[in-house]
Amino acid sequence: MASTSVSRPQILSLYRSLLRTARQFTDYNIRQYSRRRAVDGFRQNGGLTDPSSISAAFSDGESQLRVAKRQAVVYSLYAPEIRSVMETYLAGKRS
Repeated sequence: MASTSVSRPQILSLYRSLLRTARQFTDYNIRQYSRRRAVDGFRQNGGLTDPSSISAAFSDGESQLRVAKRQAVVYSLYAPEIRSVMETYLAGKRS
């Protein structure tokens, strides 16, 4: 569990881990949702100054990371065989 004092490097590491985990989802919609949820959560909690609030938000973020990692594994087992429309569009746009 997180201690009462959470350092800035720990918070940034959690943020990067959430974004990295979001990239593991094979489905475009779920990948974008996970990324957006991580960014929005950190923006929402960016103004926290109370150490206990920061610690609680950090603990919540760690539990969300554990859930996202488990979900990424499960989703990879049941990945669709064809790409979504957005992935096809974006792949064509990059070419």
